[in-house]
Amino acid sequence: MASTAPPLLNFLSQKHPPSSSPFLKTNTKSLTLFSKHKHPFLRSSSKPHFFTFHKLPNNPAVAAFKPIFKVRASSSSSSSEEISDGDAAQEVFNWPSVILPFLFPALGGLLFGYDIGATSGATISLLSPELSGTTWFNLTSIELGLVVSGSLYGALLGSILVYPIADFIGRRGELLIAAALYLLGGSVTAYAPGLAILLVGRLLYGLGIGLAMHGAPLYIAETCPSQIRGTLISLKEVFIVFGILLGYFVGSTQINAIGGWRYMFGFSAPVAVIMGFGIWSLPPSPRWLLLRAVQGVGSLEVYRKKAILALSRLRGRPAADSVSEKQIDETLVSLKTQYNSQESEGNFLEVIQGPSLKAFIIGGGLVLFQQITGQPSVLYYAGSILQTAGFSAASDAARVSVIIGVFKLLMTGIAVLKVDDLGRKPLLIGGVSGIAISLVLLSAYFKFLGSYPAVAVIALLLYVGCYQISFGPISWLMVSEIFPLRTRGKGISLAVLTNFGSNAIVTFAFSPLKELLGAENLFILFAAIALISLAFVVIYVPETKGLSLEEIETKILK
Repeated sequence: MASTAPPLLNFLSQKHPPSSSPFLKTNTKSLTLFSKHKHPFLRSSSKPHFFTFHKLPNNPAVAAFKPIFKVRASSSSSSSEEISDGDAAQEVFNWPSVILPFLFPALGGLLFGYDIGATSGATISLLSPELSGTTWFNLTSIELGLVVSGSLYGALLGSILVYPIADFIGRRGELLIAAALYLLGGSVTAYAPGLAILLVGRLLYGLGIGLAMHGAPLYIAETCPSQIRGTLISLKEVFIVFGILLGYFVGSTQINAIGGWRYMFGFSAPVAVIMGFGIWSLPPSPRWLLLRAVQGVGSLEVYRKKAILALSRLRGRPAADSVSEKQIDETLVSLKTQYNSQESEGNFLEVIQGPSLKAFIIGGGLVLFQQITGQPSVLYYAGSILQTAGFSAASDAARVSVIIGVFKLLMTGIAVLKVDDLGRKPLLIGGVSGIAISLVLLSAYFKFLGSYPAVAVIALLLYVGCYQISFGPISWLMVSEIFPLRTRGKGISLAVLTNFGSNAIVTFAFSPLKELLGAENLFILFAAIALISLAFVVIYVPETKGLSLEEIETKILK
């Protein structure tokens, strides 16, 4: 590759608006040229290419985001791509190279789920005079509440701390820090000599959750091919549910051991080590590298070359291949134009302005409704509902949890298989409708159908199943893909904060609301909120199936 900057970089360095570019001066609708020379975007290929120039809209902000030209290789080589105006490119990629950049970030979700499952068994072990292995087992209700919720408030704190530094440390950096916090938090908790150290360990582990739940969907969304982005990000939800099951399983095996709670909390440490080494082996996000380049933190050409190499690795292609180079250059054109056309660069609150505000309303609204439609409360009632239905296993909390967990896992699998086929919005509409129906059934059960336990079981399973094909995986999928690259790090940190904050509020308010309204009226309230959330999905949530992240920004947020 020549050491001098290519023509594209000369174009990017100019301050004139995109409409003054020589690419945009033609007055013809389209002009097809045939060239045997190497184009600067496709240097490694000597084969002829067809270039089709299009007359773009007069609005520079919109024009810059539309493809300037189509590229169609005259050869049918598997490394070539067809880029059509209005459709995301169907990238050619190597499956092993795609799986690893998904797998190791997804372990951050698994460790989040594991904490949920393990804590339920650990609290039983910790409070037992015979099994705790401590002299401070007689915890008060407040102390026990701090142990259980310590990781939740750590996650809240982590999502706040990551807001101003997300773009500085990068997606890969976030995940490395999250793995270290998981390891440190799990180890400190497992070896805690007293309650104070135990709470410190829970807080450290929660900080890891906050960073992992921010960095994992961000890294996966920015590095995976568009046509499987929905599948992979939804599959991360499967890892969370599998983590819950793993926590229940470890808890059930150690529940009768002296100091078993230490093993339950400590099992997360070796998984965190695997996550850390795996993340270390991955390249940085190419889009993050370009973001840093446009922000002026280093040489544009150096960051561009790093981004090309990173994308080549992520797709299993030869280093700095022509296809990766072309994709990087197109993203760089879009991002540079976006920065030149907006005056609010550097504004700490830019995430709630312009297109980013629209993205936050969509993404933040989804994760808010995910919690305030009663998910924690319904799961709280799961044991008693199954008991009234006559299931003998319901007397064992661990077995009940495993039954529900397995069903959650199966339904999440359905969402993973269908999200890139049916689309995000149809699954949300169908799932949220089912959630509303199930909440009405639960209210009816507690009000006047108590003699029909089958109604309770059907309602419970309907709620869990519908949640897992809608709000569960798709909320995080939409959050990871809806924000513009410019504000994606800050936007997702606000969405994570919204999620954990609303979770904490619903969990805290459940008992007082139940006493004030009664269970039957509380579920009716949740059903009304579910109907509001359904209207929100129908009116405000767009369909992003098959679109690249840049196309989402161009077609939906503009």
